[in-house]
Amino acid sequence: MSDVFVAVEAVVLGIAFTMALYWGMNALIVRLPQKASAALQPWVFIGPVVLLISLFLLYPSVQTLRLSFMDEDIAGNTTWVGLKNFKDIFADENFRQMLFNNLLWIVFVPITVVAIALAIAQFANQVGPLREKIFKSVIFMPMAISFVSASTIWRLLYAYNAEGSTQIGVFNAIATKLGLDPQPWISIETGKLNTILLMVIFVWLNVGYSMVLLSAAIKAVPEETIEAGRVDGANGVQIFFRVILPQIWTTALAVFITTLIGAMKVFDIVLAMTGGNYGTNVLAQNFYLEYFIYGNTGRAMATVVVLMLAIMPVMVYQVRHYRKLEA
Repeated sequence: MSDVFVAVEAVVLGIAFTMALYWGMNALIVRLPQKASAALQPWVFIGPVVLLISLFLLYPSVQTLRLSFMDEDIAGNTTWVGLKNFKDIFADENFRQMLFNNLLWIVFVPITVVAIALAIAQFANQVGPLREKIFKSVIFMPMAISFVSASTIWRLLYAYNAEGSTQIGVFNAIATKLGLDPQPWISIETGKLNTILLMVIFVWLNVGYSMVLLSAAIKAVPEETIEAGRVDGANGVQIFFRVILPQIWTTALAVFITTLIGAMKVFDIVLAMTGGNYGTNVLAQNFYLEYFIYGNTGRAMATVVVLMLAIMPVMVYQVRHYRKLEA
């Protein structure tokens, strides 16, 4: 119960402090001459946000970049080593495997999430109001589960015991009931399938949220355009791909980019499921291992810089895309 009280106290005091801060700053600004007050008043509201972004985002980013060119000795002293950390990580065969795994994540996960979400959204919009609510609620439900919790659930689904033992994993229990041999779903022998099986968890978690956004976009499509397509003799598939999809393309693209960024920096699922073993390691998980487990600060920061450089073009494109939508 003490943890609950601490959490409640933090929320209440945090809100109270924020309100007092904005109220006090605004009270001081309005007492200034009108010209100065008008110029400074917007900064009353965006100033703390800019400060927090600088403190918790910009400063750590600069520090990460600086430390990626440095290394620590046994005494904890940092020395400048230039590009050595980057050369070391790219020369490591395991790091190249991580890059390949990240590539698999960004190639397959966003497309799969958008495709499944589109199919579910289109289907759910046609089953009637009551069934639609129930159907969408069930599909959206995994969104309320954390990545670690979801990974724990799927570990029970994938669990494997030696043949002849009682199978506690759901998939292997079903297989044995059907007279099939249990399978070690995640192991060294299954190779690249390990990463695919982890992607399934990410897709399961994100399809519900994507479905809600795409479903809303589909409902916003003018009925006149759909009726015009039917009059012209288009069937259901043609109406979806030639009438509905072009009109919701901006929403589908936004969902795709958001999912892509999430897939590029995936960490929780890999940590909870395999810890990066069995050929499933990715960049974010490697940072955790290098920094917190092995204590290799330079290599850890170099890994983060590579991840940041990979994500940055996608984020720039996303910002430009949203600006075009606003225009």
